[in-house]
Amino acid sequence: MEQSEVQALADKLDKLIKRCEKLEKDNALLRELQDDWNRERAQLMHKNDLAKNKIEAMIGRLRALEHH
Repeated sequence: MEQSEVQALADKLDKLIKRCEKLEKDNALLRELQDDWNRERAQLMHKNDLAKNKIEAMIGRLRALEHH
C-alpha cells in the first residue's frame, strides 16, 4: 500500500471517529430531552388528574344542591 493510500485511509478513519463522537453527543442530548419531556408529561398528567378530581367534586356538590 502506498503512503497516499494509507493517509487517505487514516483521514477516512478520523472522519468516522469524529462522526461517531458527534453521534454519541447528539444521542446523549436526545436522551436528556426525552427525559425532560417524560418528566413534563408526568407533571401534566398529575395536574390533569387534580383538575379532573376538582371538577368531579364540584359537579357532585352542584348535584347535591339541586336535590335539596
